[in-house]
Amino acid sequence: MNKKFLALILAAGLAGCATAPEGRPADPRDPLEGFNRGMYKFNDTVDRAVLKPVAQGYVNVVPSPVRSCVRNMFANAGDVMSAINSFLQNRAPDGINTTFRVLLNTTMGVFGCFDLATQNGLPRNKADFGQTLGVWGVGSGPYLVLPLLGPSTIRDAGGTAVDFLADPVAVSNIDNVPVRNSVYGLRVVNARANLLEVGNLLDQVALDPYTFTRDAYLQRRASLIRGANGAEGALPDYSLPNYDDDDDAAAPAPASDTQKK
Repeated sequence: MNKKFLALILAAGLAGCATAPEGRPADPRDPLEGFNRGMYKFNDTVDRAVLKPVAQGYVNVVPSPVRSCVRNMFANAGDVMSAINSFLQNRAPDGINTTFRVLLNTTMGVFGCFDLATQNGLPRNKADFGQTLGVWGVGSGPYLVLPLLGPSTIRDAGGTAVDFLADPVAVSNIDNVPVRNSVYGLRVVNARANLLEVGNLLDQVALDPYTFTRDAYLQRRASLIRGANGAEGALPDYSLPNYDDDDDAAAPAPASDTQKK
């Protein structure tokens, strides 16, 4: 993979440098739009050629109870980082709630296979380090589409790197290479399978999927920052896998970090 794969990503990004639509003013949140559109197209090509077909096969072959167990176990692992980030954001009640979620689901729920916490009135409160940085006052920086990972910002890309290194199922925590690769492969397939209906809807309703995805991502991130800061007007958590993100100086939503200053 390595050099050839990186070269392919770079070529995709460079190819997009001249693809930003003409005839409309540039979005100040997206100064890298040419590059981002190229990367978006690259990600979409990989998704349609590989990830989506594999995810559809996974849904067709694996029974629903098994898929639910897999989904819950990965979500339970994600709750560990959500608890830590909730405390870092000075949201002690959410941190305590999420800690109890992890304890209950890991023990009585068989390592998270069964989401007993939600059934017993402990809702999931998602939080990541990019959101934590936003709560601490770090500006989002430009919108950025990451290779294979999709929508982000400069700040959130850094937060993603921290979350990845601290993840309970991170590379550093699994020494057995075949097991590690299997876990990561299953995680990717599970995440894509959870987004099949969302992806189909996006194809049907969005005249410009890139702009639609960008605006939705940035508005969601801005909402989460406001919600973590205790401000009114935060959007509810729709719990879209891999899109539980937030941005501050982002969307057409009111009161970005920059505006607050």
